[in-house]
Amino acid sequence: MKLLVVEDENKTADYVRQGLMEAGFVVDLGRTGLDGHHMAMTEAYDLIILDVMLPDIDGWRILQAVRTAGNQVPVLFLTARNNVDDRVQGLDLGADDYLVKPFVFA
Repeated sequence: MKLLVVEDENKTADYVRQGLMEAGFVVDLGRTGLDGHHMAMTEAYDLIILDVMLPDIDGWRILQAVRTAGNQVPVLFLTARNNVDDRVQGLDLGADDYLVKPFVFA
């Protein structure tokens, strides 16, 4: 399976990528909103993991662009934004799930 992780915090991005690769996934990493948007729109992925707060373009807009393009790839928000309204917004925009940082792989 090929996954896209869009995360601007280097430590978190590297941790998530390493954990997923150790689990056997192929992982592409976008470290800015623009990079993540470009990758999401031009490559085929089995899952996209998005942060909300990104430089350039936020995760909400990336998800909107993916869904507007007709792409129904599963999307998981992985973000520090833990407000119920944020969770509802993410799910209303078409995310499949919403996980709040910090988290552990177990």
